[in-house]
Amino acid sequence: MSRKPRLEFACSTDTGMVRPQNEDAIAVSPVYDFAILADGMGGYNAGEVASGMAVEVIRQYLETALGRRRRLGLPLRRGSDMRSLIAEATERANDAVYAAAQSEAAYNGMGTTLVVAAFEKDRVMLAHIGDSRAYRLRAGRLDQLTRDHSVLQEQLDAGIMTPEDARLSVHRNLVTRALGVVPEVEADLVEYETMPGDVYLLCSDGLSDMLDDEDIAVILAEEGCSLTAIGEALIAAANEAGGRDNVSVVLARVTGDRPKGLLAKLLP
Repeated sequence: MSRKPRLEFACSTDTGMVRPQNEDAIAVSPVYDFAILADGMGGYNAGEVASGMAVEVIRQYLETALGRRRRLGLPLRRGSDMRSLIAEATERANDAVYAAAQSEAAYNGMGTTLVVAAFEKDRVMLAHIGDSRAYRLRAGRLDQLTRDHSVLQEQLDAGIMTPEDARLSVHRNLVTRALGVVPEVEADLVEYETMPGDVYLLCSDGLSDMLDDEDIAVILAEEGCSLTAIGEALIAAANEAGGRDNVSVVLARVTGDRPKGLLAKLLP
């Protein structure tokens, strides 16, 4: 019988070394086991408005919906219920950001990337729009669990550009999908099994543009460090590498011991 995972969370955000303001927004709900990260875009403070609005709408909706189910004793059907809740929360956030952009001239064209991680029993549901990412560190191996909605990713998929060239591309921050820019947007939703010892990282491109996956993995795998210390180390490393953008991280660790023996060898 699957059990609700014991989770620990940590999150941190920083303006970086170049940008005058922070247009990232983050939220964590330890009570309901979900985390949200958004990276806004737009002139003046519109990006900050878009990301903050998206995170708050999604946070409020999920906490209200999950709280109601908990009070009524309604279990979540594996996968499908959480998928529906996140899809609805994302639609509401898109409606709110798009409406604000249409009603206020200063906010015209604003939008935001988004990545959400919701944990339930032995699963995690991920939703994302844009180029903010979710990673998983398992047994020393780092895997990117989301696929960027970006011009750069399309060029990589088409074989037009190599990963080495991609790091120097002038198009690396051009997203092909964002929340709040058009009346309707669809988030990619994927579900994964969680294992004790897993560490999940949500991050804005201020981290992934500055650090290689290998560098991120080394910091995440540092033994004896708290999640808070690891988050601070990731941000410090991004800033040392140039800090060209706001950088935000949300970390979630599934606590407990990993299986040993034959079962451990069979796990990815």
